[in-house]
This record gives sequence, structure tokens and C-alpha cells, in this order.
Amino acid sequence: MPFVLYLLGLAVFAQATSEFMLSGLGPEIAQDLGVSIPAAGWLTSAFALGMIVGAPAIAVLGARWPRRRTLLVTLTVFLAVHVVGALTASFAVLLITRILAALANAGFLAIALATATSLVRPDAKGRATSVLLGGTTLACIVGVPAGAVLGASLGWRSAFWAVALISLPALIGILRSVPSRSPGPAAIARFRVSPRLAVLLLLGALVNGATFCSFTYLSPVITEVTGLGAGWVPLLLALFGLGSFAGVTVAGRYADRRDHRPVFVAGGILLLGWIAFALTASYVVPSVFLVLLQGALSFAVGSTLIAYALYAGSQSPLLTGALSTAALNTGAATGPLLGGLAITVSGFQAPLWVSAALVATALCVGQVWVRLAARRAT
Repeated sequence: MPFVLYLLGLAVFAQATSEFMLSGLGPEIAQDLGVSIPAAGWLTSAFALGMIVGAPAIAVLGARWPRRRTLLVTLTVFLAVHVVGALTASFAVLLITRILAALANAGFLAIALATATSLVRPDAKGRATSVLLGGTTLACIVGVPAGAVLGASLGWRSAFWAVALISLPALIGILRSVPSRSPGPAAIARFRVSPRLAVLLLLGALVNGATFCSFTYLSPVITEVTGLGAGWVPLLLALFGLGSFAGVTVAGRYADRRDHRPVFVAGGILLLGWIAFALTASYVVPSVFLVLLQGALSFAVGSTLIAYALYAGSQSPLLTGALSTAALNTGAATGPLLGGLAITVSGFQAPLWVSAALVATALCVGQVWVRLAARRAT
């Protein structure tokens, strides 16, 4: 893999740390700014909603720009709004900064996906995607637990400062190493969303919705349902990240084979895992094991679906990357909202059941599509 992909992965690491770290900072933010824990979960949903809008919009607006310029502008905006977020005492202002950060993050990720897949062989899109998403999983292993530790010791604002600082070396690396290349408006003009691409994006949204539904509220699940102390939260967040890194790494190699059968097998195990987690969340040992397993399976299945989408829309990698980003964050926005509603109705164990329902829906949709495709083929 070209070294420049790892620089892009570093920037994705900083952005994913920002997006995910609220799962460990939610209670502190809620207490400091005088809002409820479900309301603090809106910060995650606001970030995801900003990415849904921002990915296609910035991809189209930046179509005439060199890719390096778009990456630099979006990453600079991302850094700046984190400084504002670290300084504000208003929940409303913090919410706005999350939306602006998400718009910048969305544009960056869409261009980064297009850049990554254009720098490798046509049959290596899965591995290129896994390098970028590896930055996301490393954020779960290192960034999110570190953010939780910073939040517990120095206050949640220190985590926002840390994200801004991490973004600086990525900014310099992109300036020096990313080739200046314009995607060109012609590729956008001829782009069409095929039924296969649409289904893959829907499945990615459902699986990611399941992931974020439970991950956003993992801290109160661990402390309120499992009964572990707050000091365990960073450790279990890191464990989830270790599983996700392993899952996305393995999936990157299998995704290039474009065989749907392993995805269905992993998806079935993922469904059983969410059900088991919901049933055993009050017990320490199975909960710890399932945090690791669900992290691995969630990111393995999700990253494979996105790699398949990039293959399906290879005629316009820029817009396909934008739509993939929007799909992932449609799930990331919907999942915490559904989880928050479920908490209000049934308590902190409820998001685990919602995650199981979302994965079950994805499996049903996938099976129906495979059967319809097989009929058309015959």
C-alpha cells in the first residue's frame, strides 16, 4: 500500500476519535452543560447528520478542486471548530460545532476514499478501504479510551483540544504527500446509482446503525447494567477497538474476493452476538467477551459492505465515496436516536436489542436481494 494512504488514515484517526469519543464523555458533558444523557447523545447524531449532508454536497462542490486542496480545507475547518468546541460553555454552540465538524469530516472522508482507491490496483479497493477504516478502529483502541481518560482526569474539553492537536501532523503530511489531482466533473455527470449499489449502501447504513446504537451508550451499559466502575469504561472501549481493528483488517482481504457468503455468515453471528449481549449484559464475563466480539464483527461486516459499494460504483469513485460516507452516517445518526428512545422507554439495556433488530433487518434485505438477483440471472 502507498505510504500516503497511511497519512490519510492518520487524519481519519483524528476525525474518528472526535466522532466516537463522546461514547465515553457523554455523562461528563451532560453534567457540565446541564442536559440529560440522551440529550448528550444528540451530539453524536448531529455529527452523523452533518456527515450525511456534507459528503455528497462537498464532493460535488469540490469536484473541480484538486483533491489535495479539498483535503486541506476540510481538515483545517475540522481542526478550527474543535478549538471552538473546547472553549464554549453552551450546549447549543457545542451542537453547532459538531455539525460543522461533521460537514468538514464528510468532505474529507469522501475525497480520501476516492483518493485511496485511485492509488491502488483495481482489484485492491478492499485493502485500500481497510487502511482508511483502520484509522477509525485505531481511534477506538487508542483515541476514544484516551479521550475518556482525559475527560475523567482533566475534563471533557481536554479531549477536544487533543483532537485538534492530532490533526496538525496529518495536515502537514497531506500537504507534502497527497498528489494534487482534480477528479473532474465528467465522472460526476455520468454517475448512476445502480440497484446493487443502492442495496449495499442500505445494508451498510443498517449495520452501522446497529453499531452506533449500542456503542454510543456503551458507557452507561457498562456502569449501570453490568455494574462495573467508571474506571472500566476506557478499558472496554479499547477492547471494542481492538476487536474492530482485527475485524476490518481481515475483512480488507476478503472483501476483494467479492463473495457474499462470508458476509452473511458473519452477519448472522453478529445478530446472535447482539442478542446474547442483551441477555447477559448484567454479567461481567460475557459482557467483556461480547464487547470484543461485536467490535470485530460490526466493523468486519460494515467495511466489507462499503468495499463492495466502491466496486459497484467504480465508474465514479468520488461520488461513490461520498454516498458511502453518507450511508454509514445515516446509520450513525439513526442508531443513537433509536437507542436514546429505547433507553427512555426500557432502560440502558434496550439499545442492545435495537442493534439486534437493525442487523436482523439488514440480513433480511440482503437475502431478498440475493434471491432476486439470482432469479434475474437465470
